[in-house]
Amino acid sequence: QVQLVESGGGLVQAGGSLRLSCAASGRPFGGYGMGWFRQAPGKEREFVAAITWNGGTTYYIDSMKGRFTVSRDNSKNTVYLQMNSLKPEDTAVYYCAARAARRSGDYYRPHEYDYWGHGTQVTVSS
Repeated sequence: QVQLVESGGGLVQAGGSLRLSCAASGRPFGGYGMGWFRQAPGKEREFVAAITWNGGTTYYIDSMKGRFTVSRDNSKNTVYLQMNSLKPEDTAVYYCAARAARRSGDYYRPHEYDYWGHGTQVTVSS
């Protein structure tokens, strides 16, 4: 089992920045690719960003490229999501998720992930 705990959410004005963190425990962190998803009220969970087990490759949804940056520090068992130029439409609960490095499926798909955190609320005011 892998336990994931997100932090860093909060209320920010449009144009502001937040950095989310996701701390992992339970199994060697380096064995997992990591993803960030978000879910706004009344909407489906959507992919935000992902990073491979060694940080060598990152993935983003097109609308977030240039604004969001995913990174990881395997020595701290933590993955980060730096969010800049935030917009009201970025308001959502943000979840991190872990997937075994052996998986070969699409990083964009929630069902390709094995473990999920409970989420952290991000609210962007206009």
